[in-house]
Amino acid sequence: MATAVDVHEHVRAMNDLFCDALRRGAPAELADLYTSDGQVMAPGGDFVRGHEAIEDFWHGALDKSLKGLKLHSVELEVFADTAVEVGRYELFGPDETRIDEGKYLVVWKDVHGMWKLHWDIWNSNGA
Repeated sequence: MATAVDVHEHVRAMNDLFCDALRRGAPAELADLYTSDGQVMAPGGDFVRGHEAIEDFWHGALDKSLKGLKLHSVELEVFADTAVEVGRYELFGPDETRIDEGKYLVVWKDVHGMWKLHWDIWNSNGA
């Protein structure tokens, strides 16, 4: 069984992979970081469930000039095969212009030794 330190390191590495895939404009790679029944709960939208829908969601977001993301994990609590992460994010558009910032909460699940995003929700600090 993984220790809490192992889980923290793995989640940090997964967050790095997520930011890199977003920067490169790779919606399929983003979707692969979620569980098969994962959910995205973005501001102003309904639930986005499952691999194909999540890939479509990120494809649409990337088409709207989303070019970068920074994640700042604040807290991570581990409960057996589930971890809950709370943090802050910054979103960037073309020319590294910050277009949004806010808070996020991710419920991670251990899927055969790989931690994946299961529930992904965020909200903006903006109006």
